[in-house]
Amino acid sequence: MDFLTHSLLPLPEVRDFQQRLCAPDLPWRDGRLTAGDQAALVKTNQQLDPNAELTIAICNRITTALTSDPLVKSFSLVRKVHSLLVSRSNVGDSYGWHVDNPFSRHGRRDLSFTCFLSDEDTYEGGSLLIQAGGEDTKEFRLPPGHIVLYPSSTLHCVKTVVRGVRYVCVGWIESYVKAPDDRSILFNIDAGARGLLARHGRSDELDLIFQSYTNAVRRLSY
Repeated sequence: MDFLTHSLLPLPEVRDFQQRLCAPDLPWRDGRLTAGDQAALVKTNQQLDPNAELTIAICNRITTALTSDPLVKSFSLVRKVHSLLVSRSNVGDSYGWHVDNPFSRHGRRDLSFTCFLSDEDTYEGGSLLIQAGGEDTKEFRLPPGHIVLYPSSTLHCVKTVVRGVRYVCVGWIESYVKAPDDRSILFNIDAGARGLLARHGRSDELDLIFQSYTNAVRRLSY
């Protein structure tokens, strides 16, 4: 599985962030400042100053949630969450097709994520499109507090916002396992083994599966 969508933050916390994001005096910056040379040509949005108190609060909360959530940990084999940004897209803003840079100064970018912070009925447009292979494209527009994770090597874009304001937090994960195919195999083994454990309980055979999974992670990790 190349993509994971998941409910990450409880709604009351998101509501608090929503209220604070509407404050009139927040230090928003041109989003092109954090884009690569090519991506900057197709990017129009704003990003909250990384040193702002609200940026730090949102990014720390999402980092904590990502590194403690069992499903996210199984899917991405998180080594490090880094380079988080809080983004605002107004009417007319978009982000054309691009691929994320492989590294930032904080780490390798194996997985990208978008955590949606706006209610779906408060804006139109602004869907995240991800090229899934060939001409197949996945479209994501999720409820507040939900997240989508996907390989950073994929082409993706954000459609033009045509009504309202779209708030998201984006960032990257450095995984213990670089290759998406390897992570997908490991995720399926782990999910299958945990399902068997929940249904049938522990067994000697299941111990062998968990042993093989653990040693496969060890073998494939960098």
